[in-house]
Amino acid sequence: MGLKTYTAKRDFSKTAEPKGGKPLPKKVKGASRFVIQKHDASRLHYDFRLEMDGVLKSWAVPKGLPWAQGEKHLAVEVEDHPLEYATFEGIIPEGQYGGGTVMVWDRGNYYVYGEQPVKSLREGKLHLVLEGEKAKGEWTLVRIRSEEGKNQWLILKTGASAKPLSKKREDESVKTSRTMKEIADEHDAEWESNREEKDASARSTLKARIKATLKKKENVGRDNARPARTQTRREGRDAALRRPGHRSAMSLPELPSAKPRFIEPMKPRRVEEPPPNGDWIYELKFDGIRAIAVKDGSKVNLISRNENELRTRFPEIVDAVKKLSTQECVIDGEVVALDGEGRSSFQLLQALDLEGRKAPVRFYVFDLLQLDGKSLIKLPLAQRKELLAKLCEGIGDPIRFSGEIGSDAKSLLAEVKRRGLEGLIGKQRDSFYEPGRRSGAWIKLKCMNEQEFVIGGFTPPGGSRKYFGAILVGYYKDQRLLFAGKVGSGFTGKSLSILHKKFQSQSRDDCPFADLPSKEGGQLVQGITPSMMRKMHWINPVFVAQIKFAEWTRDGKLRQPVFLGLREDKNPKEVIWEA
Repeated sequence: MGLKTYTAKRDFSKTAEPKGGKPLPKKVKGASRFVIQKHDASRLHYDFRLEMDGVLKSWAVPKGLPWAQGEKHLAVEVEDHPLEYATFEGIIPEGQYGGGTVMVWDRGNYYVYGEQPVKSLREGKLHLVLEGEKAKGEWTLVRIRSEEGKNQWLILKTGASAKPLSKKREDESVKTSRTMKEIADEHDAEWESNREEKDASARSTLKARIKATLKKKENVGRDNARPARTQTRREGRDAALRRPGHRSAMSLPELPSAKPRFIEPMKPRRVEEPPPNGDWIYELKFDGIRAIAVKDGSKVNLISRNENELRTRFPEIVDAVKKLSTQECVIDGEVVALDGEGRSSFQLLQALDLEGRKAPVRFYVFDLLQLDGKSLIKLPLAQRKELLAKLCEGIGDPIRFSGEIGSDAKSLLAEVKRRGLEGLIGKQRDSFYEPGRRSGAWIKLKCMNEQEFVIGGFTPPGGSRKYFGAILVGYYKDQRLLFAGKVGSGFTGKSLSILHKKFQSQSRDDCPFADLPSKEGGQLVQGITPSMMRKMHWINPVFVAQIKFAEWTRDGKLRQPVFLGLREDKNPKEVIWEA
């Protein structure tokens, strides 16, 4: 039937119903993410990148995207970039290839008509649909010629015209909401390229090092000259916070305006021992799913760190966030399931979905990133937590405020271990919120050996067990998936069945591990012989498992591992050895 009858019954000049058109292409695995980076190098330009074939295919676009239908801009194809580059925002040092300031200007998913992106690229025409935070609609890349070894393309605005961005939005990062000047001034991340400029010499490299050193000294001098002004500002903020009934960031006029939207979570750095000095506060580490709650009027989104929508999975949390006494807010927290002792358990949280078990679900909230039109990420942690505590006053379960439990890490760790809890998160009291970064201002101290691993296959079932015997897991190092061990414990009959069905959808013929089969000390690793390899079932490395284990063996394998559940909030490429 199609849409013929639907269209005939409607006058789209009078109704706001969708008119419908050509269907969106299907997603292609391994070719769905795009990023546009604003890059102020020798000339200001935009780097347009498409995830494809395990890398970021890249073009330099001097004038950025065209917005009017039929408009076209030059796009010069450049070298492929690693996938990790998609999140880079910061400074490329002078003397390095492409030296300058880089902003994550836009990001999202893309689709290709024909659904064969690699073939379309090879043939020189990519008809794209972009679903970004800024760019939404159709564009087409067309190869026109090759000059001096570089492919010249045109990027054309196809489909309907798009509204150009405001001046403010044009100079705003979708990752951190910073301007290009703020990124350059803060100088908080550097990308060291292995490729130098063609005209770079030892002298220019030395000049870059000297300039970087002077920059650091200059910043130290600025920091030393700042205390009086900073103290005055903080006293003013504290006075505002102490006003009776104060709850809103609107009384802090110097804070930048911001809309309520997803902010990439700040990450803690794993350490083995608590730091000996510094003004640190400590909170409980939870064993759940990190989530950002975004409230915009009556609309609430609950988004995982991997940008998966969780609102249908945890509707009780969404309903509770709606009841908060504010029109807008962005809250960082963790969704957990509690066992009989009140401890968070990822295994229980997983069982809610896989096996329908019942357990209390709570949303422990520990940071406030936006409130009533104001961005709070540049406020010190202590003030953000005070605002969050006020916002949560009188709110019952499932929302729970996660506050400071002390500052003596060693005594807290002993008590956490005694109670069988996950560990501690340490945070510097005056730290700003750094979206997506693992700067060291937040740290994690684990009491248990537990981390994520990528599943690359499974063994045949043995004895009375059905579906499979053990999963084969690993981690990434230098973009290679390395084998970490076999995990055969922690499964139930129902979870075996459900997981096996998932695994079958990702079946492949070859082994994804770069180091199997291999030998350690003349012995085959875990007895996996070439003949056994032929009996294994291999899958694409797209599933991430949470694994608890006793320790790492001397040859870098897991001892006594136990499966706790699948992690849908973790990108497999981000899984590394945490030891």
